[in-house]
Amino acid sequence: MSEFSYILLGSNMGDKLALLNNAIEMIECRCGKVIKKSSIYESEPWGFICDENFVNQAICIETELSAHDLLKELLNIESELGRVRNENQIGYASRPIDLDVIYYGDMINEEEFLTLPHPRLHQRNFVLMPLCEIAPDFVHPVFKVSNMVLLERCSDEGKVYSVELRCRV
Repeated sequence: MSEFSYILLGSNMGDKLALLNNAIEMIECRCGKVIKKSSIYESEPWGFICDENFVNQAICIETELSAHDLLKELLNIESELGRVRNENQIGYASRPIDLDVIYYGDMINEEEFLTLPHPRLHQRNFVLMPLCEIAPDFVHPVFKVSNMVLLERCSDEGKVYSVELRCRV
């Protein structure tokens, strides 16, 4: 039985756009068919200070993998694309690729290694803006409001720009 899952991709190290594209290709080969892709957005770092902005993109996939197996495969892809996780690290840090499961259907799960929906998605413009581009009416299974309502209510003041629109200015 297949399920739709929304994944947020992010990068702020190296060839960021190539890393996003490579990650999407690997996800499609190993996790499921990519149904929708948002535009690419640039955003300031969230939760820590660094000089390099992030690029982010949201995708929707149709997958046969369980939520746990999907997460495991995304972590493998991150590792293959150069992400090194430091278990002793406190807080956020720069990374070549970050792959987060935002939603897995309407599943609600609270475990140490897998919390669904993503526990901080409603606090982050860099998640909500690309997500609203591909799923504005998707209803958060805990808050019972759409992604668009979450974006309207979000208090995050971080700047987020569509890369395509910024290039045209």
